[in-house]
Order: sequence, then structure tokens, then C-alpha cells
Amino acid sequence: MQSFYRIKITGWTASFRYPIFIYGYQPTLPIPPYSTIYGLISAVCGKIITPKDTEVKYIFRSEAKGIDLETIYEWEIGRITKSNVIKREFLLNPELYLYIKAKEVANCFKRPYYPLLLGRSTELAFVEEIKKVNLVESENFLLGGIILPFPPMWPLNGMIQALPTHFSDTFPREPIGTRAWFLVKDFQKYEGKGLIDEEKGWGVIINENKG
Repeated sequence: MQSFYRIKITGWTASFRYPIFIYGYQPTLPIPPYSTIYGLISAVCGKIITPKDTEVKYIFRSEAKGIDLETIYEWEIGRITKSNVIKREFLLNPELYLYIKAKEVANCFKRPYYPLLLGRSTELAFVEEIKKVNLVESENFLLGGIILPFPPMWPLNGMIQALPTHFSDTFPREPIGTRAWFLVKDFQKYEGKGLIDEEKGWGVIINENKG
């Protein structure tokens, strides 16, 4: 059994851009990458927070996915600005559950230094609950709304995507810790061992070894 601070964050919409899509149609990842999570924690704490500073696990889910039209303005020095209309995907009614061990980091969510965002600057988020919980050891549990190192240990349905863990604080920002991740959106049976949140009924941490 391990103790964590579970922080529930909600919003109206969210979107997490695919790194390979720069122009044109803008799809959204079904689950936020670690870089988004550490960006969120950095905004809350008012300083850069990286995986070296604190470890975090998380579960994400949303009710539906939609498509909106958005006008963007393309601008270059010495050239006339022009507008363009693109299609952008978004997730409706997102819920993010952070599991953080560090009390000082969890306490920052009581009074965030900067606004919380689940994606772009217009996608405001809110802290709905901060609660200390115990994750207990279990096996053969439900797993979903989670991002795992690739390859996964057990056969699961999901998608593979190369994503960074965080970004540098330089200008321009540089991606750090990029590697292959396995995004498991839908909840499914995990036939292994790990730590679960009994109150929510889902797995949070899986063991590194099979069986």
C-alpha cells in the first residue's frame, strides 16, 4: 500500500496536439502526454517542475470528442497577415486525476500560481478535489485512461506515439525525454499486478515484471 494525494481536475474542453501535425487538420490525442502534465504542475507551482523534481501518475477520461472550426492568422515579418480556417478536434468534459506523493506539490493546487489549462490557452481547468488516498496492491484489474511505456507488458488495445516527458525552459523550448509511449484510452482488463485506487476501481501503477 502506498499513500498519494489524488487531485481531480475538470474542465469544459481539452485538446492535446499531435507533435507531427503542424498545419491543416488538428486532431487531439485521447490522453495528455507527460509534457502537458508537468506543464500543468509547473503552472500551479509557479516554477519549472520536471520528472526529477516529483513523480506523478494520472488517469484521464472524457465524455466525447467533437470538431470545431477555428480561424488562425498567419503572420510573417514584412508580409501581410492572412487568415485560414482549420478543423480542430476537442474533448468534451475532461476529467484528470493526478496521483502525487509530494505534499508540498499537492498543496500548490489549493492556490495555483497561474491558471490551469488542459491544452490550449482557452481551455481552462479547475481543481475540484484534493484528497489523500491509499493505493493498494491487486491483480487482474481495470486499466484505462493511462499512458504507459512502450511496449506494454500485457496485450492491451491502444495507440503508439512518440512524446516528450517535458520541455526545457529555454527559448525556443526543446522537447526532453522523448520516447515511445502506449496510450490506453478505453478501460480494459489488465492481467497483471499493480496498485489500484479502490474507490475509483481502476489501476494506477503496474508492476514492471509480468505475473
